[in-house]
Amino acid sequence: METSRGNRIHIAIFGKRNVGKSSIMNALTGQEVATVSDISGTTTDPVYKSMELLPLGPVVLIDTAGLDDEGELGEKRMAQTKKVMDKTDIALYVFDINEEIDEGDLETIAVLSDRKIPVVAVFNKIEESEAHVEMFRAKIAHLKIPITLVNAKTGQGLQDLKILLATAFDKLQNPRVLIGDLVSSGDVVVLVTPIDEGAPKGRLILPQQQTIRDLLDHGAISIISREIELEQTLKKFGEQVKLVVTDAGAFELVAKIVPEQIPLTSFSILFARFKGELEVLVSGVKKIIQLKANDKVLICEACTHHRQEGDIGKIKIPRLLRKLTGVDLDFSWYSGTGFPDEAELSGCDFIVHCGGCMINQKEMQHRLNQAEKFKIPIVNYGIFFAYASGVLKRATEPFPEISALLDEVELR
Repeated sequence: METSRGNRIHIAIFGKRNVGKSSIMNALTGQEVATVSDISGTTTDPVYKSMELLPLGPVVLIDTAGLDDEGELGEKRMAQTKKVMDKTDIALYVFDINEEIDEGDLETIAVLSDRKIPVVAVFNKIEESEAHVEMFRAKIAHLKIPITLVNAKTGQGLQDLKILLATAFDKLQNPRVLIGDLVSSGDVVVLVTPIDEGAPKGRLILPQQQTIRDLLDHGAISIISREIELEQTLKKFGEQVKLVVTDAGAFELVAKIVPEQIPLTSFSILFARFKGELEVLVSGVKKIIQLKANDKVLICEACTHHRQEGDIGKIKIPRLLRKLTGVDLDFSWYSGTGFPDEAELSGCDFIVHCGGCMINQKEMQHRLNQAEKFKIPIVNYGIFFAYASGVLKRATEPFPEISALLDEVELR
């Protein structure tokens, strides 16, 4: 199973125009992924490349437009480059050793550092005889960031750069675990995966795939069942079942079938903990009963897909919210790896977000931060459906860290 982009380390390459960002990306990938030219501003939209980069492992490399681009089009390119920061785990800031370091370089590195993004300074176009390297080192010494010298065209210094990237990653927070910390080796976990009109043909959806893989990594046993065979499945495996994980849309039915002594949660709630802050998303439930007529509700998905009859975001959630609140609400929808800008968020009263399986933790945290900035309560699909089905307390019991928070939520 290929590692999804959302679970890869995102390494973004920043710097001014024509410093060799694209050449470094091509050198790291060993492919002509990005267009290289002596003409400034060749890179327009960010270029993404998923690959295995040893000794790091699965990564996404992102080549960006120059931060000194000019004109109206240049401003749009720079805006796209700055959005990349929202999902960056590690930043490479590239300098041309033959050009001066200016305040713009230092300001951008400061912005990255303020966002708690590890930065590696890369002096490109280096020659073995360069005599002024120490002068450049001195200019950024106060930033206290690692420095490496490379020549992207010859490959000089690339191995040192890879080692620095691995070191930078080691300093990041320990990666969160999706489900493995909830089970022990040999435990049986039943995964309820309805096959309805919203299910893709011939495959499982990404959250289901990732949950299975994490259970395999921790030695647990995955049993896959549709909701219509769930009762039979539980009878067959009996006391061996240590946990049931369901698609959020089937919460109400599944909760009636699964005995109270067996812990129950959903794929989306697992992702709420894995990709974001479970406490923030559960706390957002308090807003539901406070919604008033014509309040603006944003339903946000981190991927784009063909919406079908009975779509969870377009049909099911609005229908349930109207039922829960008893009022008409003003719904809007946003799909894709971007996120609404400040003008769109400023008038929003409530956000319902998907599980975020297609974006990394950094991007999900950015979205939560934006919601907090504008004081917009936010929940995700799993938490919303658990609340709407009257099983939020039960669905979050596997996570004792939020038990006290539930006392503040008016449960159904």
